[in-house]
Amino acid sequence: MGYRHREFDHLALDDFEELFADKPRDERWELIGGRLVCVPAGTRWEHARIVRNIADGLDNGFAASGSPCQSFTETFYLKSRQLDVAMLPDVMVVDGDLEPGATSVDDPLVLFEVFSPGTEARDRVEKWHLYQQLESLQHYVLVSRDRPHLEAFDRIDGVWSRWRPLEGLDAVLTLPALGASLSLAEIYRRVISV
Repeated sequence: MGYRHREFDHLALDDFEELFADKPRDERWELIGGRLVCVPAGTRWEHARIVRNIADGLDNGFAASGSPCQSFTETFYLKSRQLDVAMLPDVMVVDGDLEPGATSVDDPLVLFEVFSPGTEARDRVEKWHLYQQLESLQHYVLVSRDRPHLEAFDRIDGVWSRWRPLEGLDAVLTLPALGASLSLAEIYRRVISV
């Protein structure tokens, strides 16, 4: 759960980058639609395991199929000047290689947020409102930390027109834009047992 920095009402991405150019490594900050939010360091182990399971599952599938896609986890920024955002999605998928030295991307294909009771509103409302404005984004997936449940939002023919709730370890998440799929059993491996 983050908190709002009271010193700023609205911060542009350029100002955010200048302000936090030399930030301590143990501090994580996000700029959500011009609002500065501190993201506490450290998460519950279940959150970290789910993030790792998603990224590993996707990357293994990309390698096996020869896909140029790759995933990044919660320390790599998604930045957009147009939206005044610098956010750290839990898992972000991009198509192809990045420029050497890149510290962010602005064109993800898929974003995952693993939510808890403390982060659900921000992930479901604030971030989703901004994420759906990214032209490159094809799937947004909200993943529950505490039970085998997720919700996938799909852009079809340029319109966010499909919402898919998936429940239980037998369910399978398909991501047509990537030609990839992940079972919930894989996502929750070593977190929730049968």
